[in-house]
Amino acid sequence: MPQTFAAADAVELAVVDRSGFIESRHAGIAVVLAPDGTIAERLGDPSALILPRSSLKPLQALAFLSAGASLEGERLALATASHSGTDRHVAVVRDILDAAGLGEEALGCPPAWPGDTDTRDELVRDRAEPARIRMNCSGKHAAMLLTCVANGWDPSCYLSPEHPLQLHVREVVERLLGEKTSATAVDGCGAPVFATTLFGLARAIHRIGTASTTSPFALHRSAGTLVQAVRDNPWTIDGPGRHDTIAIESLGVFAKGGAEGVMVMVAPNGTTVALKMLDGSGRAATAVALRLLERSGALAPADVAATMQRLPLSITGGGQVVGAIRPAF
Repeated sequence: MPQTFAAADAVELAVVDRSGFIESRHAGIAVVLAPDGTIAERLGDPSALILPRSSLKPLQALAFLSAGASLEGERLALATASHSGTDRHVAVVRDILDAAGLGEEALGCPPAWPGDTDTRDELVRDRAEPARIRMNCSGKHAAMLLTCVANGWDPSCYLSPEHPLQLHVREVVERLLGEKTSATAVDGCGAPVFATTLFGLARAIHRIGTASTTSPFALHRSAGTLVQAVRDNPWTIDGPGRHDTIAIESLGVFAKGGAEGVMVMVAPNGTTVALKMLDGSGRAATAVALRLLERSGALAPADVAATMQRLPLSITGGGQVVGAIRPAF
Protein backbone atom coordinates (compact mmCIF):
# COMPACT_ATOMS: atom_id res chain seq x y z
CA MET A 1 0.00 0.00 0.00
CA PRO A 2 1.43 3.44 -0.90
CA GLN A 3 2.16 5.52 2.17
CA THR A 4 3.94 8.64 3.31
CA PHE A 5 7.15 8.75 5.36
CA ALA A 6 7.40 7.31 8.86
CA ALA A 7 7.98 9.17 12.12
CA ALA A 8 11.57 7.93 12.22
CA ASP A 9 12.23 9.67 8.90
CA ALA A 10 10.83 13.07 9.98
CA VAL A 11 12.70 16.14 11.20
CA GLU A 12 11.48 18.58 13.83
CA LEU A 13 10.21 21.64 11.95
CA ALA A 14 8.25 23.63 14.54
CA VAL A 15 7.47 23.82 18.23
CA VAL A 16 4.69 25.25 20.38
CA ASP A 17 6.05 27.43 23.19
CA ARG A 18 3.68 28.01 26.13
CA SER A 19 5.11 30.23 28.86
CA GLY A 20 8.62 29.11 28.02
CA PHE A 21 7.66 25.42 28.06
CA ILE A 22 7.84 23.48 24.77
CA GLU A 23 4.40 21.91 24.84
CA SER A 24 4.20 20.32 21.37
CA ARG A 25 6.43 19.57 18.41
CA HIS A 26 5.65 19.33 14.69
CA ALA A 27 7.84 16.98 12.68
CA GLY A 28 7.93 16.66 8.91
CA ILE A 29 10.05 16.91 5.79
CA ALA A 30 10.98 19.90 3.66
CA VAL A 31 13.03 20.76 0.60
CA VAL A 32 14.35 24.10 -0.64
CA LEU A 33 15.15 24.62 -4.31
CA ALA A 34 17.54 27.37 -5.41
CA PRO A 35 16.42 29.79 -8.15
CA ASP A 36 17.99 27.48 -10.75
CA GLY A 37 15.92 24.52 -9.49
CA THR A 38 18.73 22.60 -7.78
CA ILE A 39 18.30 21.37 -4.21
CA ALA A 40 19.67 23.96 -1.79
CA GLU A 41 18.55 22.31 1.44
CA ARG A 42 16.70 19.21 2.52
CA LEU A 43 15.21 18.31 5.87
CA GLY A 44 14.34 14.65 5.83
CA ASP A 45 13.93 12.71 2.59
CA PRO A 46 12.28 14.77 -0.21
CA SER A 47 11.80 11.59 -2.26
CA ALA A 48 9.10 10.50 0.22
CA LEU A 49 5.56 10.21 -1.13
CA ILE A 50 2.87 12.66 -0.03
CA LEU A 51 -0.64 13.64 -1.06
CA PRO A 52 -0.32 17.35 -2.02
CA ARG A 53 -3.99 18.02 -1.30
CA SER A 54 -4.83 21.65 -2.19
CA SER A 55 -1.18 22.45 -2.92
CA LEU A 56 -1.92 20.59 -6.17
CA LYS A 57 -4.41 23.27 -7.25
CA PRO A 58 -1.94 25.43 -9.21
CA LEU A 59 -1.10 22.38 -11.33
CA GLN A 60 -4.77 21.55 -11.80
CA ALA A 61 -5.55 25.13 -12.79
CA LEU A 62 -2.88 24.98 -15.49
CA ALA A 63 -4.53 21.83 -16.80
CA PHE A 64 -7.82 23.72 -17.09
CA LEU A 65 -6.14 26.50 -19.04
CA SER A 66 -4.36 24.09 -21.36
CA ALA A 67 -7.71 22.44 -22.08
CA GLY A 68 -9.20 25.73 -23.22
CA ALA A 69 -10.96 27.08 -20.12
CA SER A 70 -11.33 30.86 -20.30
CA LEU A 71 -9.98 31.97 -16.94
CA GLU A 72 -8.07 35.12 -16.04
CA GLY A 73 -7.62 37.59 -13.21
CA GLU A 74 -9.82 36.88 -10.20
CA ARG A 75 -11.43 33.87 -11.87
CA LEU A 76 -8.07 32.22 -12.48
CA ALA A 77 -6.92 32.96 -8.93
CA LEU A 78 -10.17 31.48 -7.53
CA ALA A 79 -9.61 28.32 -9.60
CA THR A 80 -6.33 27.95 -7.64
CA ALA A 81 -7.77 28.89 -4.26
CA SER A 82 -8.80 27.32 -0.98
CA HIS A 83 -10.99 30.30 -0.24
CA SER A 84 -12.73 31.23 3.00
CA GLY A 85 -16.21 31.48 1.49
CA THR A 86 -16.85 35.20 1.81
CA ASP A 87 -19.51 36.82 -0.37
CA ARG A 88 -16.72 38.28 -2.50
CA HIS A 89 -15.29 34.82 -3.15
CA VAL A 90 -18.71 33.37 -3.90
CA ALA A 91 -19.49 36.13 -6.41
CA VAL A 92 -16.45 35.17 -8.50
CA VAL A 93 -17.30 31.47 -8.32
CA ARG A 94 -20.79 32.32 -9.58
CA ASP A 95 -19.20 34.25 -12.45
CA ILE A 96 -17.29 31.12 -13.48
CA LEU A 97 -20.45 29.01 -13.28
CA ASP A 98 -22.37 31.61 -15.30
CA ALA A 99 -19.68 31.45 -17.99
CA ALA A 100 -20.24 27.68 -18.09
CA GLY A 101 -24.01 28.13 -18.27
CA LEU A 102 -24.43 26.06 -15.09
CA GLY A 103 -25.87 26.60 -11.63
CA GLU A 104 -24.58 25.84 -8.16
CA GLU A 105 -26.27 22.45 -8.21
CA ALA A 106 -23.71 21.29 -10.79
CA LEU A 107 -20.89 21.61 -8.25
CA GLY A 108 -19.64 18.22 -7.05
CA CYS A 109 -17.97 19.47 -3.87
CA PRO A 110 -19.85 18.87 -0.59
CA PRO A 111 -21.91 21.60 1.10
CA ALA A 112 -19.97 23.52 3.73
CA TRP A 113 -20.03 26.55 5.96
CA PRO A 114 -17.59 29.30 4.99
CA GLY A 115 -14.25 29.36 6.76
CA ASP A 116 -14.57 33.09 7.33
CA THR A 117 -16.04 33.56 10.81
CA ASP A 118 -17.90 36.81 10.12
CA THR A 119 -19.51 35.39 7.00
CA ARG A 120 -20.52 32.20 8.78
CA ASP A 121 -22.03 34.15 11.68
CA GLU A 122 -24.08 36.23 9.27
CA LEU A 123 -25.35 33.14 7.47
CA VAL A 124 -26.31 31.51 10.77
CA ARG A 125 -28.22 34.62 11.79
CA ASP A 126 -30.03 34.44 8.44
CA ARG A 127 -30.81 30.74 9.10
CA ALA A 128 -28.97 29.71 5.96
CA GLU A 129 -27.70 26.19 5.34
CA PRO A 130 -24.24 24.93 4.35
CA ALA A 131 -23.78 25.36 0.59
CA ARG A 132 -21.57 23.84 -2.07
CA ILE A 133 -20.54 27.26 -3.34
CA ARG A 134 -19.24 28.19 0.14
CA MET A 135 -16.95 25.13 0.23
CA ASN A 136 -13.31 26.22 0.01
CA CYS A 137 -12.71 24.26 -3.21
CA SER A 138 -15.75 25.58 -5.09
CA GLY A 139 -13.59 27.78 -7.35
CA LYS A 140 -11.64 24.74 -8.53
CA HIS A 141 -14.84 22.80 -9.10
CA ALA A 142 -16.45 25.65 -11.04
CA ALA A 143 -13.32 25.82 -13.20
CA MET A 144 -13.51 22.07 -13.77
CA LEU A 145 -17.10 22.45 -14.95
CA LEU A 146 -16.13 25.34 -17.24
CA THR A 147 -13.39 23.17 -18.74
CA CYS A 148 -15.88 20.37 -19.38
CA VAL A 149 -18.30 22.71 -21.14
CA ALA A 150 -15.49 24.17 -23.27
CA ASN A 151 -14.60 20.68 -24.49
CA GLY A 152 -18.05 19.13 -24.77
CA TRP A 153 -17.32 16.72 -21.92
CA ASP A 154 -20.15 15.46 -19.71
CA PRO A 155 -20.16 17.70 -16.61
CA SER A 156 -22.36 15.33 -14.60
CA CYS A 157 -19.53 12.91 -13.78
CA TYR A 158 -16.52 15.21 -13.92
CA LEU A 159 -15.03 13.89 -10.65
CA SER A 160 -14.53 10.35 -11.92
CA PRO A 161 -10.79 9.55 -12.28
CA GLU A 162 -11.60 8.13 -15.73
CA HIS A 163 -13.39 11.27 -16.95
CA PRO A 164 -11.62 13.01 -19.87
CA LEU A 165 -11.09 16.08 -17.66
CA GLN A 166 -9.32 14.13 -14.91
CA LEU A 167 -7.24 12.15 -17.41
CA HIS A 168 -6.08 15.45 -18.91
CA VAL A 169 -5.37 16.89 -15.44
CA ARG A 170 -3.26 13.88 -14.55
CA GLU A 171 -1.26 14.16 -17.79
CA VAL A 172 -0.48 17.84 -17.18
CA VAL A 173 0.31 17.24 -13.51
CA GLU A 174 2.81 14.52 -14.41
CA ARG A 175 4.41 16.75 -17.03
CA LEU A 176 4.95 19.47 -14.44
CA LEU A 177 6.11 17.05 -11.75
CA GLY A 178 8.61 15.40 -14.05
CA GLU A 179 7.51 12.05 -12.65
CA LYS A 180 4.62 9.61 -12.77
CA THR A 181 2.05 9.79 -10.00
CA SER A 182 2.07 6.65 -7.91
CA ALA A 183 -1.49 6.54 -6.54
CA THR A 184 -4.83 8.30 -6.84
CA ALA A 185 -6.93 9.16 -3.78
CA VAL A 186 -10.12 11.12 -3.19
CA ASP A 187 -9.50 14.64 -1.89
CA GLY A 188 -11.73 16.23 0.75
CA CYS A 189 -13.70 18.01 -1.96
CA GLY A 190 -14.30 14.78 -3.89
CA ALA A 191 -11.81 15.43 -6.71
CA PRO A 192 -8.95 13.04 -7.50
CA VAL A 193 -5.64 13.88 -5.83
CA PHE A 194 -2.41 12.22 -6.88
CA ALA A 195 0.44 10.93 -4.72
CA THR A 196 3.74 12.60 -5.60
CA THR A 197 7.18 12.89 -4.09
CA LEU A 198 7.79 16.06 -2.14
CA PHE A 199 10.64 16.87 -4.51
CA GLY A 200 8.37 16.39 -7.53
CA LEU A 201 5.86 18.82 -6.04
CA ALA A 202 8.63 21.33 -5.30
CA ARG A 203 9.94 21.00 -8.86
CA ALA A 204 6.47 21.60 -10.33
CA ILE A 205 5.82 24.65 -8.14
CA HIS A 206 9.27 26.01 -8.97
CA ARG A 207 8.48 25.69 -12.68
CA ILE A 208 5.19 27.51 -12.15
CA GLY A 209 6.57 30.18 -9.83
CA THR A 210 9.46 31.09 -12.14
CA ALA A 211 7.51 30.97 -15.42
CA SER A 212 7.26 34.02 -17.68
CA THR A 213 4.18 35.34 -19.42
CA THR A 214 6.40 35.87 -22.47
CA SER A 215 7.73 32.29 -22.60
CA PRO A 216 7.70 30.61 -26.04
CA PHE A 217 5.94 27.65 -24.40
CA ALA A 218 2.18 27.91 -23.90
CA LEU A 219 2.10 26.04 -20.58
CA HIS A 220 4.82 28.31 -19.16
CA ARG A 221 2.99 31.43 -20.37
CA SER A 222 -0.14 30.18 -18.63
CA ALA A 223 1.86 29.52 -15.46
CA GLY A 224 3.20 33.06 -15.50
CA THR A 225 -0.33 34.38 -15.93
CA LEU A 226 -1.60 32.24 -13.05
CA VAL A 227 1.10 33.42 -10.64
CA GLN A 228 0.47 37.03 -11.58
CA ALA A 229 -3.28 36.59 -11.05
CA VAL A 230 -2.68 35.28 -7.53
CA ARG A 231 -0.17 38.01 -6.66
CA ASP A 232 -2.54 40.67 -7.99
CA ASN A 233 -5.49 39.22 -6.03
CA PRO A 234 -4.11 37.71 -2.80
CA TRP A 235 -7.54 37.90 -1.17
CA THR A 236 -8.79 35.20 -3.52
CA ILE A 237 -6.36 32.43 -2.60
CA ASP A 238 -7.34 32.18 1.07
CA GLY A 239 -9.07 35.08 2.80
CA PRO A 240 -8.77 38.05 5.16
CA GLY A 241 -6.32 37.39 8.02
CA ARG A 242 -5.46 33.92 6.72
CA HIS A 243 -2.00 32.45 6.15
CA ASP A 244 -1.61 32.35 2.36
CA THR A 245 -3.19 35.75 1.83
CA ILE A 246 -0.98 37.38 4.48
CA ALA A 247 2.22 35.86 3.03
CA ILE A 248 1.40 36.96 -0.51
CA GLU A 249 0.32 40.46 0.52
CA SER A 250 3.33 41.04 2.74
CA LEU A 251 6.17 39.45 0.80
CA GLY A 252 5.06 38.96 -2.81
CA VAL A 253 5.58 35.20 -2.57
CA PHE A 254 3.45 32.65 -4.39
CA ALA A 255 2.01 30.45 -1.63
CA LYS A 256 -0.46 27.58 -1.60
CA GLY A 257 -1.20 25.55 1.47
CA GLY A 258 -2.84 22.15 1.42
CA ALA A 259 -4.70 20.08 3.98
CA GLU A 260 -2.75 17.75 6.26
CA GLY A 261 0.14 20.15 6.71
CA VAL A 262 1.33 20.66 3.14
CA MET A 263 2.78 23.99 1.97
CA VAL A 264 4.47 25.22 -1.19
CA MET A 265 5.96 28.69 -1.55
CA VAL A 266 8.03 30.53 -4.17
CA ALA A 267 9.95 33.71 -3.34
CA PRO A 268 10.16 36.53 -5.91
CA ASN A 269 13.70 35.40 -6.83
CA GLY A 270 12.51 31.85 -7.59
CA THR A 271 13.70 30.10 -4.43
CA THR A 272 11.08 27.45 -3.67
CA VAL A 273 10.02 25.55 -0.55
CA ALA A 274 7.81 22.49 -0.26
CA LEU A 275 7.05 20.82 3.05
CA LYS A 276 4.76 18.30 4.71
CA MET A 277 3.97 18.07 8.44
CA LEU A 278 3.69 14.44 9.45
CA ASP A 279 0.94 15.04 12.01
CA GLY A 280 -1.23 16.78 9.41
CA SER A 281 -1.33 20.12 11.21
CA GLY A 282 -0.84 23.15 9.00
CA ARG A 283 -0.70 25.75 11.77
CA ALA A 284 3.10 26.14 11.54
CA ALA A 285 3.54 25.43 7.81
CA THR A 286 3.60 29.03 6.58
CA ALA A 287 5.99 30.16 9.31
CA VAL A 288 8.37 27.29 8.57
CA ALA A 289 8.31 27.97 4.83
CA LEU A 290 9.01 31.67 5.38
CA ARG A 291 11.89 30.92 7.73
CA LEU A 292 13.41 28.50 5.22
CA LEU A 293 13.20 31.15 2.49
CA GLU A 294 14.79 33.65 4.87
CA ARG A 295 17.55 31.19 5.72
CA SER A 296 18.28 30.71 2.02
CA GLY A 297 18.65 34.48 1.56
CA ALA A 298 15.52 34.81 -0.57
CA LEU A 299 13.60 36.97 1.94
CA ALA A 300 14.87 39.73 4.23
CA PRO A 301 14.81 38.86 7.96
CA ALA A 302 13.05 42.10 8.89
CA ASP A 303 10.31 41.48 6.33
CA VAL A 304 9.81 37.91 7.52
CA ALA A 305 9.68 39.05 11.15
CA ALA A 306 7.02 41.65 10.31
CA THR A 307 4.97 39.05 8.45
CA MET A 308 5.24 36.59 11.33
CA GLN A 309 3.61 39.23 13.52
CA ARG A 310 0.58 39.21 11.21
CA LEU A 311 0.19 35.42 11.14
CA PRO A 312 -2.11 33.71 13.70
CA LEU A 313 0.71 32.07 15.64
CA SER A 314 -0.01 33.24 19.18
CA ILE A 315 -0.62 30.85 22.07
CA THR A 316 -2.97 32.24 24.71
CA GLY A 317 -3.67 31.51 28.34
CA GLY A 318 -6.26 33.26 30.44
CA GLY A 319 -7.02 35.59 27.56
CA GLN A 320 -3.39 36.73 27.30
CA VAL A 321 -0.63 35.85 24.83
CA VAL A 322 1.74 33.50 26.64
CA GLY A 323 3.69 31.95 23.80
CA ALA A 324 3.85 31.20 20.11
CA ILE A 325 3.99 28.55 17.42
CA ARG A 326 7.43 28.95 15.88
CA PRO A 327 9.88 27.23 13.56
CA ALA A 328 12.30 24.93 15.37
CA PHE A 329 15.38 26.46 13.72
